[in-house]
Order: sequence, then C-alpha cells, then structure tokens
Amino acid sequence: MRTFIREMEDKAIANERLSYEEGCRLIQAEGADIIDLISSANRVRQHFCGDQINLCSISNAKSGNCSENCSFCAQSAYHGTAIDTYPLTSSEKLVSEAKTAASHNAEAFGIVVAWWGLREGPDLDAILERIRALSSAGHTRTDASLGIIAERKIAVQLKEAGLAFYNHNLETARSFFPNICTTHSYDERLKTIQYCKEAGMGICSGGIFGMGESLDQRIELAVALQELDVDVVPLNFLNAIKDTPLEDLPPLQPMEILKIIAVYRLMMPSKDIMTAGGRELHLRDLQSWMFTAGASHTLIGNYLTTSGRKSDDDLRMIEDLGLKHASSCQEKLLEVI
Repeated sequence: MRTFIREMEDKAIANERLSYEEGCRLIQAEGADIIDLISSANRVRQHFCGDQINLCSISNAKSGNCSENCSFCAQSAYHGTAIDTYPLTSSEKLVSEAKTAASHNAEAFGIVVAWWGLREGPDLDAILERIRALSSAGHTRTDASLGIIAERKIAVQLKEAGLAFYNHNLETARSFFPNICTTHSYDERLKTIQYCKEAGMGICSGGIFGMGESLDQRIELAVALQELDVDVVPLNFLNAIKDTPLEDLPPLQPMEILKIIAVYRLMMPSKDIMTAGGRELHLRDLQSWMFTAGASHTLIGNYLTTSGRKSDDDLRMIEDLGLKHASSCQEKLLEVI
C-alpha cells in the first residue's frame, strides 16, 4: 500500500485525475498506511496551497420549517427537533455579522437559508436585497447557500447582485442519496450547480460523511465533484441531532475522518478542501491534523444549529502549525470567476 500511496501522490502533484478504482483502493487504507496517506496528502496540499489556510464564516439566515426531508437536518419540518425557528434575517444584521466575521479573519461570509430553494417572487427579492447590502458593505466576499435554483436567470440575478460563491452540497453519492432525501432529486442539485457555474459564480460543493454510506460511495461522491470541477469542497462529518432519523448513528472516528480528508486531497489536488461541520466534535485532540491531512480551508465560528469553537482558538491552532490564515485569499479565489 505504501508504494501505491506514493504513486498516487506523484500523480496528484502532476494534477492528474485519480480514478474511481484508485480512490476506492486508497480509502481502504488502515493502520500505519493511514499515516502514509496523510503524509502524502500534506505534501500535495503544500504543493498547491503552500502555507495558506482559507477561512470563512456562515450565518443561519432563516431557521427551521424547511419543506425538505433531508434526514440529517435539524431544520426539516419533517423532524420534531427543538431548534429556534425564525424568518429571514435583516440586511442590517447580516452586514453586522459579516463585519464580525471579518474581524476574526474570515475572508468570506455565507448566508444560509432553510427552504426548498429560489423561484421568482418575494423570497428572491429579499435575498437579492441582502446580497447587495453585503456586497456593498465589502467586509468579506459574499457567499450563499440558498437551496435549489429553478431557473438559470435566477443564478444570473444572484451574480449581478454581488454573489461570488454559491454553496450547494451534493451531500452524498447519487447511489445513496435516496436514503437521505426524497423531496427533491440529485439531478435538481446538479442542475443548480450548472446554473451557477454558467452565471459565473464560484462553486462550493461537498458532502456529509458518516450517514451510513459505504467507503466506495464516499469515492463515488468524490468522482462526481471531480466531474463538476467545483472550486471549494466542504467536508462535513455527521453531528447526529436528536429527533432526526440519523440520531442513533455512531460517530466517525478521528482517523477515519483524517483518511477521508487525505483521499479527497489526492483526488482533487488543486482544489480548496474545506473542513466544516462536525470537525470539533469528532476530531477532538486530532483537530489540528486536518491540515496535515490535506485541508486548506476551514469554517470558523458557529454552524447552523450547532456551535463551533472560539475563532481565536482556531487562529492559534493555524499559527501553531506554522501556517498562515489568508487575509488575501479572497483575491485568489475570485480568479476562478
């Protein structure tokens, strides 16, 4: 396995695409081979990203009462979770939150809403108003996760309002997707990403691990993201919320998470691999290893319905590793647009 891992490292550094079969072999690594895999991923990250770690922050801009039945999500109206629910946050509050995020060295601030998605009408008008306000304030790059986009022209309007990146996770492999959601389709997600790419926005798309998917399905998702040529790849690790259908699933172990990060770095060597939800809960004392395993980006601050850790602790962790949080990476990432 060690020889194979080094062959895949060389292939990744040459920015050659690893195949599904190669990814499936890597994800089977166990024991000391995982350390070799992490070391290779670290060298690939260093080759493409240097010492720069990108930071972003999000706001749960509309909470709860979502019409979709995603089995992992505390905000679904199908699940009886005890979360706060509220309508769309005002432009003024979002601008204030973006300013705070910038003070914590986040170069991007994303607004996230719980609903099916966007069609023409009052919801779209309200979102466009908030994007314009955030873009005009200029504290951070303006990103958003707004669900399904029904028409190409809506993506164009979002871009024209100042939206730089659109987050729309595939969540899991196509073959596993019916196990976690039945109220919308995988193809609707793919179409949304296509519309946003055509409108000129950067694409942030990844998934959630630990929902019962197989090792091969984790690679199936990676191949789908390769084919979409997304820009940022968020890796989330299931935080099993009480009263959701996945509440009894066991948590992923730290070394399993590090292996996922490393394989995704090798399979998408030049992309911005981001660690997001669940990292604090599951990596525990190995949290700083996520960068050694190939991550070049992390989400700081709180998540949607769960809390993160103090931003100062994350910044110190990055500095302790001899890495740099990149205040200038907004410029770098916008080159893809």
